[in-house]
Amino acid sequence: MAEPVDRPTDEPLNRWGRWNAPKYLKRGSGPHDLRLAAGSAVLGLVVAAGAVLAAGPWDSGQRKAERDRAAVLQRAGGAHHEGAGPDGPEPAPSAPAVLSALGATGGLTAPAGASGLEAALAPLLDSPALGSVRAAVVVDAATGKQLFAQGAATPMTPASTVKIATTAAALSALGPAHRIATTVRLSPDSRTLTLVGGGDPTLDQAALRSLAAGTARSLREGGTGSVRLTYDTSRYSGPALHPIGPNENIAPVSALMADEGRLDKSDRGPAPRTDDPAGDAARVFADLLGDAGAATPSAPVPGRAAAGSRTVATHLSEPLSALVERALTNSDNDIAEALARQTAIKAGEPASFAGSRRAVTARLKALGLPLAGARLADGSGLDRADKVTAGLLARLLALAAGPDHPELRPVLSGLPVAGFSGTLGDRYTATSPATGLIRAKTGTLTGVNSLAGTTVDAQGRLLAFAFLASGTTNRGEAEAALDALGAALTKGTR
Repeated sequence: MAEPVDRPTDEPLNRWGRWNAPKYLKRGSGPHDLRLAAGSAVLGLVVAAGAVLAAGPWDSGQRKAERDRAAVLQRAGGAHHEGAGPDGPEPAPSAPAVLSALGATGGLTAPAGASGLEAALAPLLDSPALGSVRAAVVVDAATGKQLFAQGAATPMTPASTVKIATTAAALSALGPAHRIATTVRLSPDSRTLTLVGGGDPTLDQAALRSLAAGTARSLREGGTGSVRLTYDTSRYSGPALHPIGPNENIAPVSALMADEGRLDKSDRGPAPRTDDPAGDAARVFADLLGDAGAATPSAPVPGRAAAGSRTVATHLSEPLSALVERALTNSDNDIAEALARQTAIKAGEPASFAGSRRAVTARLKALGLPLAGARLADGSGLDRADKVTAGLLARLLALAAGPDHPELRPVLSGLPVAGFSGTLGDRYTATSPATGLIRAKTGTLTGVNSLAGTTVDAQGRLLAFAFLASGTTNRGEAEAALDALGAALTKGTR
């Protein structure tokens, strides 16, 4: 069983006035987005000096690697949520391949036989703040070339950076346009309504109210009298309780829940959780049915929809792309576990921890990623049994940036932006050269700290990186050491 995570774990903050994201993350929604886009553009012009800086939506740099030099110069665009077909998003431009290699001569003076990148990173990796075991990989996203590696194939506990793997697998399996359905079904004898959970953890009271209104309208139109109410959670199987045990970082995993089982008004970060998310959601739905004029004579009880039942109301979640962005930006454990189970369902596996592990692993293997030593025990990273390598995370991020898998781009658009959003909101200062350039997923468990994402170096290249540390004793010092590694990448070899 995993040890409880420290509170807070990856709680989103923002140093420059707390960023209040809307219920579902959307691009280009206000002045804050303009500030981010403008800030990223200015910083890019300064450090790239004529190279093209690929700027995506508010919370990402959608910068894509080229198949070849000509393809890079012709492509443009950012992240979209409409799907992954032929008319899907075009890759944004990467820096021209004629730029000098990271090991070329420049501002960093390297020891004999060492590259400039090695000279910059190696001393930072020696920091005692990074604990007893540390690993690092840096990949040029345009070429796929590994530029730096230390312990690249060492399996380590990733904490929340495992969400990169979870969300990529879900996008690969289901596509960015997929939506999770919650339905209400009426039995053939018109005596029993069943609220059927589809696995949408973002279901909220507004959605339940809409379902209740639609249900009441259908009952009136059909002349249906009094009905009993049941609720169906059979889409998921296996234990509902995460191995970490009851915890404010995650609710019991259920196919039916409202507001992620939170008992306060929050929509992210740690919070008190209900121990019966499905029952709570069903009781709220019953009250809303009564408000809509279709009161039920008794409290709702668990039960499956009868054979031959017809659907009388449906609510669809936001597109999977938006759920992925929210899961990554806010380090949302409930959404991450739901996405792992959706991947399992698509693969024909049981929607359980074990089934999700098999399905996510198989999907990543199909993407051609290095899985030696990997064990994806859960979707959120709360379980210490999770093991991945820095090489896997860096390669996965580079793959998401390339032209061959545009369906993975929400992985990049969901990464928190240094100094601006999500779990990196307070990790870089306004004067840091890395602010606005680093997009990365954080990870924190007791004694474990990690950072994996993308950044742009002084030559304008998009770099994918993963830094993992275990045996850390001071969270603040470990995070500062990881941030220094990321900042060093933005300096390149100028």
